[in-house]
Amino acid sequence: MTDQDEIAAAAAGFYAALNAMFEGDAGPMLAVWSHANDVTYMGPDGGYQHGWPAIRAEWEIQAAKRLGGRVEPAEMRITVLGDLGVTHNYEKGENINTGDKPGTVSIRATNVFRKENGAWKMIGHHTDMLPFLAPGGD
Repeated sequence: MTDQDEIAAAAAGFYAALNAMFEGDAGPMLAVWSHANDVTYMGPDGGYQHGWPAIRAEWEIQAAKRLGGRVEPAEMRITVLGDLGVTHNYEKGENINTGDKPGTVSIRATNVFRKENGAWKMIGHHTDMLPFLAPGGD
């Protein structure tokens, strides 16, 4: 398996974990992330978390919301350099917004992975904002 194949598999694991989180299960998401202090998450609600404790707490909060729906990557580009891999792609799908109505997801995303003990772990996730997830959005 090439490094690009390994990053593609790590990204697929992240999106499977994201969809599990939408159903209320944070476990897979907690497993795909590095637990280091240099991790960063800037998600579609406009938040900015850094360090594993803050990011873990954020994913647990999001799982408790049970947004439902499904999001898949599209048009993914992969770059690998040594022990770092980056994906740039669209995230497309649907979630339930704060008003219990379906909300379309079509945003750009950058994912950063680092090889730790032979496994690719996420160290960064950054997306465009979704108005229906921002504070006060519906």
